Amino acid sequence: MKVNYPDKPLLNFDYLPFPKVATGKVREVFDLGDSYLMVASDRISAFDVVFNEGLCGKGILLTQLSLFWFEKIGQFVRHHLVEDHDERVEALVSKCPELAGRIMIVKKLKPLKIEAIVRGYLAGSAWMDYSKTQSILGYDLPNNLRESSQLPRPLFTPTTKAQTGHDIPISLKKAGEIVGEATLERVKGLSLEIFNFASKKAEKRGLILADTKFEFGLDEAGELYLIDEILTPDSSRYWFKDSYVEGVGQDPVDKQFIRNYLNTLEWDKKPPAPKLPDSVLSETLARYEKAYACITNEQ
Repeated sequence: MKVNYPDKPLLNFDYLPFPKVATGKVREVFDLGDSYLMVASDRISAFDVVFNEGLCGKGILLTQLSLFWFEKIGQFVRHHLVEDHDERVEALVSKCPELAGRIMIVKKLKPLKIEAIVRGYLAGSAWMDYSKTQSILGYDLPNNLRESSQLPRPLFTPTTKAQTGHDIPISLKKAGEIVGEATLERVKGLSLEIFNFASKKAEKRGLILADTKFEFGLDEAGELYLIDEILTPDSSRYWFKDSYVEGVGQDPVDKQFIRNYLNTLEWDKKPPAPKLPDSVLSETLARYEKAYACITNEQ
């Protein structure tokens, strides 16, 4: 898919003639009556702060990657796309051409109040926790692991789902209290299954899927569905397989590139956001494009 970039980043869609039901850091959700319209903007967020700048076409790349993965994973997991998705999207885009490539029409589901994190490698906050305790959220690990080490097995480490501020890691016991033990077991099983499936696919395309975040929702009958975005550079940590070296931080193919730059600044990670240089913006977009090209095999 060739991304047709807008002349400038598209940052909000308040003009759309549908009731807005939610605004996230990147996405906006509108009520279509029998379903929801999810629009991925070109907004940038890091450390739960939304920046003034955007990345032209970022919302398209995120949406198309999600759709790619939904098609693959839909073979064994229910997801939130409506059955006549492509036809309805085409009809809506014919009226609002600027939405091309950046929207999904999804079922009305009740999101679970946890996020499902799966980690295959020791990085980010997991590495910081391990450095102090040789464990991650109650999972005991070998004492000889280093930064970016592959874990003995992928770990399911849920977090809260904060409407504002940071998501907070929680124990399996606490997660079970929030969503119910039976639901948690289904979420855990599906999360690990999806992660293992996607890891193998990514590895064949030259990428390592180090960790990722999934979200799930329930329908009125209690059936579980995969929702939101999946396996994008915004929700996942990707590394180049060829340059992977255990014991150091990796060259990111995801939003971590912006985080790494921000960590060099004297900034308290609170609004107002600092200005992002053009060089950081262009290199970040290039890495998102590389992730898309590798995963979809469209070079």
